[in-house]
Amino acid sequence: MTTPIDYIDIEQTLQSMADDIRISLGGKQPLLIGIHSGGVWVAKALAELLGADFFDATLGTLNIAYYRDDFTRIGMHPQVTPSDLPFAVDDRQLLLVDDVLHSGRTVRAALNEIFDYGRPATVTLAVLIERDGRELPIQPDIVGQTIELTQNQQIKLTNNNGLRLELKDNEGQA
Repeated sequence: MTTPIDYIDIEQTLQSMADDIRISLGGKQPLLIGIHSGGVWVAKALAELLGADFFDATLGTLNIAYYRDDFTRIGMHPQVTPSDLPFAVDDRQLLLVDDVLHSGRTVRAALNEIFDYGRPATVTLAVLIERDGRELPIQPDIVGQTIELTQNQQIKLTNNNGLRLELKDNEGQA
């Protein structure tokens, strides 16, 4: 069963993240990269809040499907779109954005792909939602909200007429 999570104000959370980014990265003009698809939505919203002059180039997008470590178990989605990094990452400050940080495996795959493009000076990780259940030692630098869920629950960002968080209970109970 899926239920909306209405107690998290996404607009306010994004504004708080933008403020933290301004403090952490102000003056550095980082390159902005969103992880497909929720991370791209969050990155676009942050870019709008921070303004075009904060970032050095247009938004880059990563589709980490080919870099996942569970590719052999789950297979490939038939409509995988390519990544688009319209800039060189060598010796640059990067702001990597994702919607939900859970196990850390998506971020690990994104970092692997980024390093195939070059060697950045730094990578700052910003996530809308940090939840428990980490499997890899990956921690965000900027966090919108931290939540705890049971093992059978998942949180997902949707973008139907605006960003919205949904909670799914894999056992059929919300």
